[in-house]
Amino acid sequence: MCTALLDPGRRRYISPHMRPIIFVLTCLALLLPVAAGAQQNAATTSWYEVEALNRGLGPAPVDLDRTTPQSTVESFLSLGRASRFEEAAHLLDLAGWPEDEQEEYGPRIAREFFTVIDRKVVVNWYQLLDRPDALDAQAASDSAMAGQPRRSLLMALVELDGRPISLRLNRMKVPDADPVWVISRQTVDNVPALYEAYGPSRLEAWLPDPLRTRAFWGLRWWEVIGLPLVIGLSVGLGRLTYRVMSRGLGRTRRDSGSDSFLVALRPPVILAVVASTLAICTQNVFLFSGRIDTLLSPLIAIGFVTATIWAIINVADAFMDRLISFDGDALTATGEGQERKREKATKVAAIRRGMIVVVVVAGAGIILREANLMNTLGFSLLASAGAFTLVLAFAARNMLSNVMASMQIALNQSARIGDKIVYDGHLCSVERIHFTYVQLREWTGKRIVVPVVDFADEPFENWTMRDPALIGEVRLRLAHDADVAALRRRYYEVLDGLDTDEEKALEVDRGVYVAGHDVFGQEVLFMVPCADPNSAWPRICEVRERILAAAAELATEAHPIFPKVSAMDAG
Repeated sequence: MCTALLDPGRRRYISPHMRPIIFVLTCLALLLPVAAGAQQNAATTSWYEVEALNRGLGPAPVDLDRTTPQSTVESFLSLGRASRFEEAAHLLDLAGWPEDEQEEYGPRIAREFFTVIDRKVVVNWYQLLDRPDALDAQAASDSAMAGQPRRSLLMALVELDGRPISLRLNRMKVPDADPVWVISRQTVDNVPALYEAYGPSRLEAWLPDPLRTRAFWGLRWWEVIGLPLVIGLSVGLGRLTYRVMSRGLGRTRRDSGSDSFLVALRPPVILAVVASTLAICTQNVFLFSGRIDTLLSPLIAIGFVTATIWAIINVADAFMDRLISFDGDALTATGEGQERKREKATKVAAIRRGMIVVVVVAGAGIILREANLMNTLGFSLLASAGAFTLVLAFAARNMLSNVMASMQIALNQSARIGDKIVYDGHLCSVERIHFTYVQLREWTGKRIVVPVVDFADEPFENWTMRDPALIGEVRLRLAHDADVAALRRRYYEVLDGLDTDEEKALEVDRGVYVAGHDVFGQEVLFMVPCADPNSAWPRICEVRERILAAAAELATEAHPIFPKVSAMDAG
């Protein structure tokens, strides 16, 4: 065992068993100052240290609760409703005012701030934590303030001159006193400007005192009476606008068709008049409380944006109707230039759909930004977590699939507006290609509505693509000993009697062929050249009728031409 030598001039040795203990003690000695400093920093970041708080107001009332953000706001609103603004001034940070003026201006600032909150703010009590350190125990682990005490807390955002103004609470600590929560100095400095913008209007100031007293749900009597009057005035002006635009000069021109710009602008103008009346009455004539303003402001913003989108779409439709005709009968016709007209109509319709998507998405973004819906209507949690986007995408997945499929049809030109097609056994023409469905018009006049996704996935015959000329078929089951040559001669006679000049040019496509046979007889195919797909079906039916009549005549002149088969054998 090593021991220390008595001679001080010689080296001293330490036991190997003591070296780890000494190393640990040395590390602890070095870390203790760091830990103490961190603890001190954590304590100082939990509040703002000031030498004095509202010294010009004198001591705060003993029963004034300023320990938590929620209690501070509750105390302020309670004192404001009781008009005890001298006490409410102690809940403000008046550091921006000289001490000798705080006693004079403090109550006035408190009254003005209470008015602003009452008219423009709906307090989110879930955001105002009832803890002295304002620590959010339910915050996500990846949040910047997760597990951290706060010394400043956002109460609300109020717009002023086109920019958001923060209403905040700060935690202040005076030496030898407990920290308290008060309205921040920056917020107090903005109160006069906010009151100037959102304070009582001149008309409200002229109202008698009974109308300015509280009624129910935190509303005043003038709000209870005035809101229905404002809504009625807005609706009345909207009806007046409709009558003026419908019965004014040139009503026949306005109602003459979808290409009239006045008809296109009538609905959005009416909506804009209603929204403008609401905006003027609620933002200039009367300034309603926050409960009403929270609902009216988004509705007014939605009204203006919707009117703008509506006007853009309707004017674009009217312009497109003048640029190109979407009439199904005109587009289904064949001839020179008709192919190009159908292509142009389909592309213009696709451009319209794309424009609608862009305008609607842009309008939705403007509504969310201008109306502040994410904060106003409580969507912030959904928006921050991305759940709102997921829910919206899930709900719109089918619609988005149909929109993309309609764009695909417009790009590949597999079916154009006016094309004659056979879809699922139905002979019809493409009347319109909408966002989510294709509108088909059957030859009987009935409409067939097909989802765009199904239309794009299912095969169909297009009788108009590339060349309008086509060959129809008439198939007859004849006996084995039937005189096909004689029936062929009658076939040519039938076509010679029916063919127009255009169809006579298609004589090369005529023909009669024995396409198959079985124990019951032979299957004879009669080719029917058609120059126009729109008249192809009636022409084929007419040829079939005449060939059957000719076959019946031949059967009476010679031996039977049709096979003799019983119903049981045919089954």
